[in-house]
Amino acid sequence: MRQNTQNGFTLIELMIVIAIVGVLAAIAYPSYQDSVIKSRRADAKAALLELSVFMERLYTATGCYNPGPDKDCTPPNADAAAPTLPAKSCTAPNSCTAYYNLSVDITTPTGGFTLTAAPKSTESKCGSLNLNNMGVKTSSYGTLADCW
Repeated sequence: MRQNTQNGFTLIELMIVIAIVGVLAAIAYPSYQDSVIKSRRADAKAALLELSVFMERLYTATGCYNPGPDKDCTPPNADAAAPTLPAKSCTAPNSCTAYYNLSVDITTPTGGFTLTAAPKSTESKCGSLNLNNMGVKTSSYGTLADCW
């Protein structure tokens, strides 16, 4: 007697495997996306901390956060403008500047600054990350524990 051997897969077996892979992908993809957003946010936070060190070095060297082109902070500081942020923050490919706009705002009455990393896409959890000269960290929405 001859015994029949099966040399392939049935359509039902193939559909079951595709369904299992689909379920696993549906579970894994959102987790992956969340990890990518967290890593981009970590790059932006590192850039903000590096830029705050730059601002403090500028203050130490000139006596103010916005010395202007003449590097003179004595009143009236008529040529004062927000300093140009160094480009060395986020120099790696696909780094934070690819996903965040970094900016500085000088608060004139108090003489302080606020650094901002605003996402270029619609990141739903935290929005813009902010760091001021007092070291206070905030976000436009979201909790401090989740965002910083």
